[in-house]
Amino acid sequence: MPDLSPYLSANDRLRPAVFLDRDGTLNEQMGYINHLSRFVLLPGVAQAIRKLNEHRIPAVVVTNQSGLARGYFPLALLDAVHAEMERQLAAEGAHLDGIYVCPHHPEAKVVQYRQACRCRKPRPGLLEQAAAELRLDLSRSFMVGDRWSDVECGVRAGVAPILVLTGYGRGELAYLEPEKEIQPAVIAQDVLEAVERIILLMAR
Repeated sequence: MPDLSPYLSANDRLRPAVFLDRDGTLNEQMGYINHLSRFVLLPGVAQAIRKLNEHRIPAVVVTNQSGLARGYFPLALLDAVHAEMERQLAAEGAHLDGIYVCPHHPEAKVVQYRQACRCRKPRPGLLEQAAAELRLDLSRSFMVGDRWSDVECGVRAGVAPILVLTGYGRGELAYLEPEKEIQPAVIAQDVLEAVERIILLMAR
């Protein structure tokens, strides 16, 4: 195991983290998950998160869930989906250090979620909130996702962005990448490859 001591902080130091998009990165991209049966964890995800756990690198999910705002599913279902995700990860010896959700949309059907917020990716609010609450060093952290909004969010938050080719990733790379000024620091086939690359980068 590489020596990650510069990154494995004592209680009085900030730690780097890996921020993970959810849909299309950790689970199959199915549009809105409006029933628990539609949640399907992608191959290699539990192994990837377990690797982060073994290296004491916080694994934090940051996800836009505008389906709440649009009235497509209730908060109880979102909570059940995340409980199922954590159950499946635990069954393979992995755990998340946090799950942060943006439920907002400026044109929301549900009034309480109708706002132009700072937490909806590509805005950096979810990462900033997690950093404050979990004592994380954004300047040494990574954002992994399958959308260019994840890449842009990472850049806005000051973390290194990684695009994975699961979910929307392959199409976004093919059709959006040529016109984008903001680019990922790394392109990986999936979250497992992304985590392996991150661990190597942190060991340098």
